[in-house]
Amino acid sequence: MNRRRAVVLLSGGLDSTTTLAIAKEQCFLPFALSFRYGQRHEFELQAAAKIARAAGVERHVIVDIDLRSFGGSALTSDIDVPKGRSTDEMSNGIPITYVPARNTIFLSFALAWAEVLESNDIFIGVNALDYSGYPDCRPEFIEAFQTVANLATKVGVEGKTRVTIHAPLIHLSKAQIIKRGTKLGVDYSLTSSCYDPNGLGEACGLCDSCQLRRKGFLESGIVDPTRYRLAQVPA
Repeated sequence: MNRRRAVVLLSGGLDSTTTLAIAKEQCFLPFALSFRYGQRHEFELQAAAKIARAAGVERHVIVDIDLRSFGGSALTSDIDVPKGRSTDEMSNGIPITYVPARNTIFLSFALAWAEVLESNDIFIGVNALDYSGYPDCRPEFIEAFQTVANLATKVGVEGKTRVTIHAPLIHLSKAQIIKRGTKLGVDYSLTSSCYDPNGLGEACGLCDSCQLRRKGFLESGIVDPTRYRLAQVPA
């Protein structure tokens, strides 16, 4: 079968891993793209490599971008990662863990690689429900970037075909994402979501990402395989 090529943004986290499984389910030939962008939680790249191998992607590329040059985020500078925030706190405002223009940058690289691969499809694992207030995880952003992609590429200008940005998780809760991935056989023990893991890759259990992940597993009724630092995880 002649499978269409697709670039899949793969962070090593729960959402992007589920998105990769969905791309495969839809019979795309996935090319995984990850970034070493100066993030303090670089352990996620080890997870991404394991996930890419397990999924049998056609190729996995890790691109180096030093966003620490700009800072402006707890993930790319010496700002403490917020811990133990309440649901209300997480749902109000844009948190300091937001990395300025990160998804715009990542999608731009994905678009460039897609052109080289002669692919019209890019997958990204953003979701607009449990997303910690990041502005570049909203449907409006995905729609706007897709418009830009078709204005800024050779295939778009020539009108031969159109680039599609697939965001299959955009309207799903974390629990729904976990249920979907579990049905597709995703091994979530390979994934890493924590913003501040230790050297062994153990999750803190208290950052926004850990709390959303733990809440998702609890609400889904599926056992959470995450390795948490026990001393920091609430009972």
